[in-house]
Amino acid sequence: MTVSVNTADPRPLYAQVREILLARIKGGHWKPGELIPNEFDVAAEFNVSQGTARKAIDTLAADGLVVRRQGKGTYVVEHTPADMLFRFFQLYRDDGSPIKPSSPIPGRPIRGAATPQEAAALEVGAGEAVIRIERTRFAGERPLVHETIILPDVLYPGLADHSEIPNTLYDLFQRAYGHIIVRADERVTPILAHGPIARSLGVDDGIPLLHIDRVSFGLDEQRLEWRVSICHLAGAHYFARLK
Repeated sequence: MTVSVNTADPRPLYAQVREILLARIKGGHWKPGELIPNEFDVAAEFNVSQGTARKAIDTLAADGLVVRRQGKGTYVVEHTPADMLFRFFQLYRDDGSPIKPSSPIPGRPIRGAATPQEAAALEVGAGEAVIRIERTRFAGERPLVHETIILPDVLYPGLADHSEIPNTLYDLFQRAYGHIIVRADERVTPILAHGPIARSLGVDDGIPLLHIDRVSFGLDEQRLEWRVSICHLAGAHYFARLK
């Protein structure tokens, strides 16, 4: 069956094809980890050139929505615990080796009304229901990160009823709720330890810590999570590769 693009639409043909493919991914037509049609099939379906079809798929790949596998085809991105951990966790030991944090005491989701700050970060109405998760993550035996995670309750129905959550969340978001994290914005600032945060990390007040403020985005720039991570970087560092 051929799907005709709108020749009166001023947008390039590849952008129109991309939009339709994206809508199918969002609608669950292709599940996470599932093979999508190749550029020849896409070109035939939409009656466009192979180059147009390839560019449409390339833009989906550039946005992290699909992944090309040499000799196998193109698949809807599938978040796995390992993939998500090392894609978004930027703390490394001083020897350069990655840190795989653990959560020996899993955080428990708690539902409440969004504060003005939470509402602004997630772009929801003040007072709307959100889910809060607080936990301390460890590197071996040492407390490394105190995390506070805020989620729009409407996007995660039933999550607040769980007694605990897994160590990594983004694969859960995709598997259980169909939300794909495609990018995140982080702001990094130094702070000094004090009060309950200092105690959760096992340090004295006044010890330097790293404050990481992250907003995670899904398809169509939807804000899926606000996460504040406060890190004690003894023997570790924050590393980001810029391209």
